[in-house]
Amino acid sequence: MNAGRRTGQVRIIGGDWRGRKLAVPDRPGLRPTGDRARETLFNWLQGRVAGRRAADLFAGSGALGLEAASRGAARVDLVERDRSLIEGLKSAVAAWPGAERVSFAPVDAMAWLALIDEPLDLVFVDPPFDAGLHAAVLDALSAPGRLAPDARVYVESDRRSSDPLDGRDDYDVLREKILGDVRLQLLTRTQEDAGRAA
Repeated sequence: MNAGRRTGQVRIIGGDWRGRKLAVPDRPGLRPTGDRARETLFNWLQGRVAGRRAADLFAGSGALGLEAASRGAARVDLVERDRSLIEGLKSAVAAWPGAERVSFAPVDAMAWLALIDEPLDLVFVDPPFDAGLHAAVLDALSAPGRLAPDARVYVESDRRSSDPLDGRDDYDVLREKILGDVRLQLLTRTQEDAGRAA
């Protein structure tokens, strides 16, 4: 980050870490999920966070993954290829109670998914909107062993672009909402597709 560039903040809005703040460096494409979107998402997920394994595949500010950890997820993997962002997150949460449930992976999301050894219960997919990664990530998550049978996948995308689910039949949309220019979607694998992958 260049000297003199402003740094914003994002705060955890619920759970054990409610009110704690994280610095958000000024980086191209870094767009933390806002309070309203996170409140909507975690209202949708009530009863499906505590004790689960979660992954934030484009962690950036860490807002989504750390919100899940704050609300009792058993393990949260923050995956972010920008090593300096990961190091900043690691330093920020090191002293938070329960921080041992959070792991930090300074790697590309697709590479990380290829190496996971147990299914995920909850996945956050919020890449930079102009990166064109939604389809590839949803494809990767559809591979056998990547998602638990009742897993939930949260996707954020630009509402002005095509719906990431257009033309797909391997996911069902459970909930959907538009907030400003952002499309929020909560997905699950279709039952037939999940059965084939189990």
